[in-house]
Amino acid sequence: MRDANFLTENNARQIWHPMAHPAEMQASPPRIIMKGEGLHVTDLDGRTVLDAVGGLWNVNLGYSCDPVKQAIAAQLAVLPYYSGFRGTSTGPSIELAWELAQWFAPEGMVRTFFTSGGSDSVESALRLARQYWKIRGERDRTKFIALKKGYHGTHFGGASVNGNANFRRNYEPLLPGVFHIPVPWTYRNPFGETDPAKLADLCARALEDEIAFQGPDTVAAFIMEPVLGAGGVIVPHESFMRRVREICDRHGILLIADEVVTGFGRAGAWSGSRLWGVKPDFMTLAKAITSGYFPLGATMIGEKVAEVFEADKTAFGAIGHGYTYSGHPVGCAAGIAALAETKRLGLNENAAARGAELTTALEALKAKHPLVGDVRSKGLMAALELVSDRDAKTPADKKTMARVADAAYEAGVMVRISSNSIILSPPLILTSSDVAKIAEALDTGIASA
Repeated sequence: MRDANFLTENNARQIWHPMAHPAEMQASPPRIIMKGEGLHVTDLDGRTVLDAVGGLWNVNLGYSCDPVKQAIAAQLAVLPYYSGFRGTSTGPSIELAWELAQWFAPEGMVRTFFTSGGSDSVESALRLARQYWKIRGERDRTKFIALKKGYHGTHFGGASVNGNANFRRNYEPLLPGVFHIPVPWTYRNPFGETDPAKLADLCARALEDEIAFQGPDTVAAFIMEPVLGAGGVIVPHESFMRRVREICDRHGILLIADEVVTGFGRAGAWSGSRLWGVKPDFMTLAKAITSGYFPLGATMIGEKVAEVFEADKTAFGAIGHGYTYSGHPVGCAAGIAALAETKRLGLNENAAARGAELTTALEALKAKHPLVGDVRSKGLMAALELVSDRDAKTPADKKTMARVADAAYEAGVMVRISSNSIILSPPLILTSSDVAKIAEALDTGIASA
């Protein structure tokens, strides 16, 4: 690798970073991360900090999981790549698909379509949902409904069902036939409702109204994150997703659960759907499927959908969709090892326990600092929303947010800023002492602002 001077001089010069303005990155180059060990990362200057971002929601096993690294090395030695297109399978892809079917049997998932990541998984679910209705002969069912503030990746389909203008406006016009309803977010909602159960009912009614307005026979699917991640860790009332499932069933609409973040334990259950007691028709997976050690994703297909595809005798059942790296053997080997370690360590239970401790610590920060307007969390998904005026809920400005993040980093913890929220998604191997460290650094960061 080139020396430190070369890396510093060329930082953000040839790279355009995701979710960033190129000019801002060049004016103020980002940190250069050089090493990861356990829950910590080390930058080019040698500063080691606890990674409370978990890479990007995905490094559930931390940076030192030897079984995953060994599985990758072993697979590279025997078969570094082969196509998963028609005509060939690989051993690791067959084994991982079997494992996923066992893992998500309680959600009713029976088939796997492998992808390269979360955006691919969402795109695949949207396409397969439309195809399902073509096979069924209901070819007017092309529309999608989603939640405002939802995040579903960056492909044109995913960006279209995204419910946040930050990920939409610069790329419009997007996919036609996509509509959004209010999200059950007690801190900010158009109804002025602060009771979670009542708000869930109001949002469910909004879904009913939108379906009626569009015509139930024109709607292919509703897509939602069981717990909204990038939109600011918005946790719906426990009744909401069950109500959505009932509404979709009544109108014959498919339900897509975007589990890219919530899959594999982050919300305190093995999936967000299981957390709320719901069986969706599709589940989208990625991120923790390999703990971030290799790019891999999957779209899981429920039994009802699988039966329609597999019983079809026409060309409408043929899947004209896929990716060069679908079912990549090295990625699947990494996934097999990562899932085994995830299960062995009981990371769902640890996420629930450490998440409860983290919530208590964050609520204490809210009581201490007027800058904290709201605390939202589920398992090891958490957000602190910062405001300049609590009564008016005026969002803290960009400069304030950067000051908090920088001070927290100086205090030994990496956090992520999304709009006026501090997002926390640490590895699921987190300990109680790590929770205390995160709270201490945030206390320092907020006090500095």
